[in-house]
Amino acid sequence: MGQVSTAPAEITRPESAEETFAVPEPDVPWITLVHNDPVNLMSYVTYVFQSYFGYSKHKATKLMMDVHHKGRAVVSTGTREEMERDVQAMHGYGLWATLQQDRK
Repeated sequence: MGQVSTAPAEITRPESAEETFAVPEPDVPWITLVHNDPVNLMSYVTYVFQSYFGYSKHKATKLMMDVHHKGRAVVSTGTREEMERDVQAMHGYGLWATLQQDRK
């Protein structure tokens, strides 16, 4: 085997003074939504919100009423992984829940 020679690499710069770099999107929070269903009692939904999320009776009742009257309520926010965990927990309690990115 012989000697390997390498040519010097030529580095070129864009002609414009402003270089463009891909800027990552900020980590937009995710939300867990609980949806209204015809199966679960309002008192049970309130209980779930209190026991799983640790919400006060007042806050849990307000969220439950949003689910009942508006058809859904945001019950938690955070990273995608945290919201996936919360959605799975809500399914474990028999509630209909989904996650999505917050659109603020």
